[in-house]
Amino acid sequence: MTVTPEFSRPLALDRLGAAPYEAEVAATGAECAALAARLGVPALRSFSARFRLRRAGAGRIEAEATLRAALTRDCVITLDPFETEQVVSFELVFVPAGTESDEEDPDSTDEVPYEGVAIDLGEAATEELALSLDPYPRAPGASLPPEAQEPAESPFFGLRGPAEEG
Repeated sequence: MTVTPEFSRPLALDRLGAAPYEAEVAATGAECAALAARLGVPALRSFSARFRLRRAGAGRIEAEATLRAALTRDCVITLDPFETEQVVSFELVFVPAGTESDEEDPDSTDEVPYEGVAIDLGEAATEELALSLDPYPRAPGASLPPEAQEPAESPFFGLRGPAEEG
């Protein structure tokens, strides 16, 4: 069963020639609402990405892109919602499904497998946005109270030996 992503913008590969190809995709209001639910954020007010694509042989498509998102996040300190903007530049390579590299180098360019005659720029941008979100978002100026920053005494204080006390 094939599931259509909340923000799908397929690009037919036959549109790519020898010269680099530029494409911009933007989510509608309804797509932003669906993406906010998927990403677990209170709101996604706008989301777009600009791609520069080029053929790299053997069905590989190299992409350089920049995404822009305006979001509402919940502060992990105050629990209050706050508005933030995300601008992320990234690179990836679309590869025919089944030809992905077995290399486990975390510094290598991410590969996105595709099937058929199109690549999905919307889903690729969505995945990059998900990876870029801070798992512990803090509102500007939010900080822990002083008593929460450093415990007065470690719960392991009593386990220290005589040579370690000081």
